[in-house]
Amino acid sequence: MYKAVAVPDLPFAQAGPDPGPGPPAETPPGATAEHTPRRSWPRRRAGLLLQWAVLLAAFAALPFVHDQLPDLGVMWSAATGADPGWLVVVVLAEAGSMAAFARLQRRLLRIGGLRISLRRAFAITYAGNALSTTLPAGPAVSVVYTFRQFRRKGASAQLATAVILAGGVITTTAYTVIGLAALMADPHARELAMTTLAVPAAFVLLLVPALRWRPLRAVVTAPLRRLYRIALAHPRIAPHAERVAGIRDVLRPTARDWAALVVLATLNWLFDILALLAAARAVGIDVGPHGVTLAYFAAQAAGSVLPLLPGGLGAIESSMAASLVAFGATLSPAAAAVGLYRLVSYWAVVGVGWIAWLALQEGPRLSARSRRHLARTGRLVLDGLTSTALLNPYSAVHAASPALTAVRAPGQPGGLPARPVR
Repeated sequence: MYKAVAVPDLPFAQAGPDPGPGPPAETPPGATAEHTPRRSWPRRRAGLLLQWAVLLAAFAALPFVHDQLPDLGVMWSAATGADPGWLVVVVLAEAGSMAAFARLQRRLLRIGGLRISLRRAFAITYAGNALSTTLPAGPAVSVVYTFRQFRRKGASAQLATAVILAGGVITTTAYTVIGLAALMADPHARELAMTTLAVPAAFVLLLVPALRWRPLRAVVTAPLRRLYRIALAHPRIAPHAERVAGIRDVLRPTARDWAALVVLATLNWLFDILALLAAARAVGIDVGPHGVTLAYFAAQAAGSVLPLLPGGLGAIESSMAASLVAFGATLSPAAAAVGLYRLVSYWAVVGVGWIAWLALQEGPRLSARSRRHLARTGRLVLDGLTSTALLNPYSAVHAASPALTAVRAPGQPGGLPARPVR
C-alpha cells in the first residue's frame, strides 16, 4: 500500500454544519480578480508536463534495456507457483495494516469526544486511501474527503483537523523510527546511520533537559512566538492559525491513549512490511526482514520523490524489485513478489476503497412524489423484463411475475420504505 508520510494541508472549515457548495470566497479588500496575476498554461502544467516527459523517456529507453528486464515467463511461473499459505499471510497482513490505521483515527476521534462505529471508520479509511492513490493530487483530495466525513459524523472543524494532523504526525514518527531501526539492523548501513544520527541525537539529548530552564526556553521559543504573532496579524492566515493553536485543547490523550496510538501507528507499517515479506517468501525469496524493510522504505521514498503516476505506480515497483535484487534476490522472482504484493496492497485495497466510497455517498434528496414516480417506473420496467423472461417462443400473451404483485408505492403497506434505509 502506498502511504504518504507527509502531513498535507487541511481544509480549515468553519465550526458550523458540514460545508456544502456555496458562494465563492470574498475577495480581500483592495484586490480584484482582474488584478490577480494568472500564470501561463505551461507554467501551470509544468509538473504534469514533466511527468509525461519522464514517462515518454522511460518508454523510449525500453528497447535499449530490454535484456535487463525480468523474464515474463519466469515471473508468471513464480507467481502461479507461489505458496498459498504465504499468500494468505499477505492478505491478512494488508488487512491488518488498514485496520490499524482505521482504529488509530477512531481512537483519536474518541479522545476528542466523538464516537463512530468501527465499520464507519474502516469505510472512511479505505475510501480515503482509494482517493489518495488513484486521483491526481490524490493526497489533498483524500484529506478534504476525510475531513468532511468526520464533520458529517459530528466532529467540529478543530477536532477533524486535529485528528488528521495528529494521525499524520504519529504515523510519520513511527515510519521514521522503523526505518532507523532497519538501518541499524543492517551491518553494512549501521556505521553510516550511527555517524549521521550522532550529531542530531546529541543535540536533542542536550536540548530537552535544557528547555526545562525557563529563561532558556523563552529564548528558544521566541522566534516561534514571533511567527505566531505575524500569522495572527495577517487577515487571511489568522483564522487558520487560531484553529491550529486550538488543536492542543481538543485532543488531550492519557498515557493509555498514547500507548494505544503508538502501537497502532507501528502496526500500521509493520503489517504492510510483513505483507511484502510474505510475498517474497511465497515465491521462494530468502531475504532477511531488515532487507525487506529497507526495500520497502526505498520504494516508499521513490514513490514520494517520483510521483509519475497516482499511487506511485511504476516508481514503487521498480525500486522495490531493484532493492530486493540488491539484497540477493533474482530479478524475475523479485518482480513476481512485488507484483503479488502490489496486487493485494494496491489494487485490492483500491477496489475495496471505491466500494466503500460508494457506500458512504448519501445520494440526492428526492421528494416523496419523485420517489413514487421512480418506484412506479422501476415496477413497470421489472414487470416488462420479468414477463419477457417468462414467455416462451409460442406464447401470445404477456405473463406477469407473481413476485412483483406485492410491490407497492413507497409508504404504502407492503411496499417500499418511504426513505432509504442507511
